[in-house]
Amino acid sequence: MLSALTRGARRALSRAVPPSPVPTHPFRAGAATHVGCVREINEDRCFSAPERGIFAVADGMGGHAAGEVASAAIVGALASIGQAVSAADLLARLEDRMLRANAAVHALAQERGTTIGSTLAALLTFEPHFACIWSGDSRVYLVRDRAIAPLSRDHTEARALVEEGVLSPEEARTWPRRNVITRAIGVRPEPELECEAGELRPGDRFVLCSDGLTGHVEDTEILAHALAEDPQAACDRLVALTLERGARDNVTVVVVRYEPGARPALA
Repeated sequence: MLSALTRGARRALSRAVPPSPVPTHPFRAGAATHVGCVREINEDRCFSAPERGIFAVADGMGGHAAGEVASAAIVGALASIGQAVSAADLLARLEDRMLRANAAVHALAQERGTTIGSTLAALLTFEPHFACIWSGDSRVYLVRDRAIAPLSRDHTEARALVEEGVLSPEEARTWPRRNVITRAIGVRPEPELECEAGELRPGDRFVLCSDGLTGHVEDTEILAHALAEDPQAACDRLVALTLERGARDNVTVVVVRYEPGARPALA
């Protein structure tokens, strides 16, 4: 449950970051999304609010435009968070909004007699700390010291089998059910999320993306573009690279760069 998950993170961040009526969020961010080369509807959505330190990618599922409704519900919920006064307050607001979004999507699924949901990959920031929160297989990467590392861990059957030692990482890449996710917003009565928190460092970059990107682009390529280009150019190039390789799914990317002392701005 989200409430149990975030309680520890909220306590830790609130100790590290005292409430402040005038938080600063010196981030530059870019975002790009595309329906891809195969799908008819783009069920991905993204959210970028540098002035509030909130960024997210949501990948809807359900067919017949239902996935689009689910991902849009998540983005709409994030947009209503407003300006937090502390890291703990920000996490509490996210908890409230995701509970509401989950309830709305789950109710729609019950009404239609089907399964509807959306992944979530979110980055919440309140200097000097950040929290990565996710459900499903959309990812959050941290680029630091010219290296890239995933902050999130895919909620998929393949990942679970790798952790259990049933599959090797190489076998998981070609396993027939590798794209079957085990968590998503709206699928169950309450949201199931994970959270990782850390401390921001000058020059940090974050990449949030749907699996439409990682199905075609390697982590090393994501790293190269995140380092070499400004956030918007990096997003545009990563989406273009995915399209060049066939883009079997919708593809969405958000790139965030932490620049202490800079004014909030979209790249």
